[in-house]
Amino acid sequence: MDGTPPIEIEVLTSLADIAAEDWDACACPEAADGGPPDDPFTTHRFLRALETSRSVGTGTGWQPRHLVARCEGQVIATAPMYAKGHSQGEYIFDHNWAHAYERAGGRYYPKLQIAVPFTPATGRRFLVRPGWEATGRAALVQGAVQLASDNHLSSVHVTFCTKDEAQAGERIGMMARASQQFHWENRGYADFDGFLADLSSRKRKNIRKERATAQGFGGDIVQLTGDDLTPAHWDAFWVFYQDTGARKWGTPYLTRAFFDVAQEALRDDMLLVLAVDGDRPVAGALNFIGRHTLYGRYWGCIEDHPCLHFELCYYQAIDAAIARGLERVEAGAQGEHKLARGYLPVQTHSLHWVRDAGFAEAIAAYLQAERDAVDQDIEVLTSYGPFKRSQGEEPE
Repeated sequence: MDGTPPIEIEVLTSLADIAAEDWDACACPEAADGGPPDDPFTTHRFLRALETSRSVGTGTGWQPRHLVARCEGQVIATAPMYAKGHSQGEYIFDHNWAHAYERAGGRYYPKLQIAVPFTPATGRRFLVRPGWEATGRAALVQGAVQLASDNHLSSVHVTFCTKDEAQAGERIGMMARASQQFHWENRGYADFDGFLADLSSRKRKNIRKERATAQGFGGDIVQLTGDDLTPAHWDAFWVFYQDTGARKWGTPYLTRAFFDVAQEALRDDMLLVLAVDGDRPVAGALNFIGRHTLYGRYWGCIEDHPCLHFELCYYQAIDAAIARGLERVEAGAQGEHKLARGYLPVQTHSLHWVRDAGFAEAIAAYLQAERDAVDQDIEVLTSYGPFKRSQGEEPE
């Protein structure tokens, strides 16, 4: 025996069963200085808001099964985990895997998903108290796989994890998957014009034209956060969100109650950009504020105005990131139209474990081919980006 104290793994069906300070000591220890967390989505308050608003839980296909690792009574690591009855709201798609698994006679659902529901934003998924990195991460992976094995579940998936986590997971037997998003990087810009100066002249003129068109819609564009947010703003945004959710997913993922909880518990984490005609909001974009990143999440409108989507979702986000000294804007999943607006393709990561060895072998071969295709796609798309190639060169 090496004398190392045993690690105990517990599975929680609600964030109410763990103190916020214990969870956040693993999820966002950097926020102990009073600043924002690196990742606002893995905080106790955000994940708990999903539960109390019934955006996850019974009837949603997202059943909380959070992992907690303890050593001698101290919480050393946690992971937001869910038993999933479908593959909706994940943004890294495995529908084809599910269909193939079930055609072969297996039962793909339920599966285990270590993720932030409905949130395609990169962040740590194995939340470890500082000083326990290796031990805590290994305990969480082992706990998730053991839980799936003991309950004869098909698989474990870890989506939008960090690159370091993907590499570590691959070393201990999970399969790594590469995907792609578009992010804006702050290169030390003093203002939006500084960003535009980095672009080719044609792209620069196009963005200026789009901004002028959008800002001439007939009203004002405002940015609201913290105590400037009121319940009336969420009444308006709920209408926008319902419209977008119905068109994209059939049914909105978040409940109306989520925005009431957010007003109380999350308003300092959020930046709401509204287009207002008189005293009537007509469009809006909701962002979450991290320590280094602004995360674009939801958009919607009740009136169509040219270029207003680009202005509220992309250009206002860049303005806000520059003003706050943030390093990047993550604009959510998909959308090659973001490329012309300064958002470049980057690789995102996930991890997968499949109980059936033969099926896992087939998926591993697929993932390698997919990774090569993603790398090629990123290279090609980056070459078409709006930035100047070199001093004096202005690509069209």
